[in-house]
Amino acid sequence: MSTPRVYVIHENPEWFPPLAAAFEAEGVPVQEILLTEGQIDLAAEPEPGVYWSRMSASSHTRGHEHSKEYTRAILGWLERAGRQVVGGSHVLELEVSKVAQHGLLQQAGFDVPRTTAVFGTTTLKQAARTFTNGQDVPFITKHNQGGKGLGVRRFDSLAEFDAYVDSPEFEAPVDGITLLQEFLTAREPFITRVEFVGGEFVYAVRVDTSAGSFELCPADACEVPQATWDQHSAGAVCDVPGADQPSAFSVRTEITAEHPLVQQLRTFLADQRVTIAGVEFMETTDGRTVVYDINTNTNYNPAVEESAPASGPRSIARYLGGLLETQYAAQLTA
Repeated sequence: MSTPRVYVIHENPEWFPPLAAAFEAEGVPVQEILLTEGQIDLAAEPEPGVYWSRMSASSHTRGHEHSKEYTRAILGWLERAGRQVVGGSHVLELEVSKVAQHGLLQQAGFDVPRTTAVFGTTTLKQAARTFTNGQDVPFITKHNQGGKGLGVRRFDSLAEFDAYVDSPEFEAPVDGITLLQEFLTAREPFITRVEFVGGEFVYAVRVDTSAGSFELCPADACEVPQATWDQHSAGAVCDVPGADQPSAFSVRTEITAEHPLVQQLRTFLADQRVTIAGVEFMETTDGRTVVYDINTNTNYNPAVEESAPASGPRSIARYLGGLLETQYAAQLTA
């Protein structure tokens, strides 16, 4: 067998360079396992090491429709062999289901947006009428298996929603589950994302959504005209391109590890055995603090990393390197 190392399981090579640089800086041996194709010998023992899964719920948008199933297969193989897996099978199922996230957050006592999950499309229009009590009030849609704001749209009337469902523009969710969700307005035009590594608080990111078409709904994305997705951003919001424009991302220095919500989220993640994650919330005009999304394949924004008190990628490298050292100290120093 080879020298023990950290293996990073993912499907998007564009996300890996900042992580590779962080592992190199921390002196932690690392290797990619790219799950776009390949094979595993089910009779073989996995290589020694620590395995970190950062499979994304949006993998199908990059032409990797089956990477979720590949990941399920390899995580089961690793776990049956007794390898240490960070972001294992239970975390993957949380990553790819907002229904699961919503249920666990609600059960833990967080304020979550009122949501209905609709299976298929034949009952979508009737479900919207039930959801709004037949009234023309704003609501949003999103995909159950999301990321990158998939399926996030605002509707101000049932007629508008009916026309969308019947139109060629209707965006079918990959798993067939569409969420209908209450529309909430932010007290100020931003959302907050709290980053955790090794179960501990790293920093909180303020994401400016003032340029978006949503005033702010509990969505996975803000819509910015002529914007491009920032691959190294929080993954759940979009950034306006152009070096002469300020970044939408900044550190919320007033939110620390002692903040009551951070403490509550830390306990929640520990209970769910999730050690690396970014959790998003918004503060509304009616005084609510609504938690609405858990990202277990968290990415980090370069502008934030430049000013943050700690580095997200390097925190991950240190955390996983520590797990590796604990398990394989003798082999690593031989």
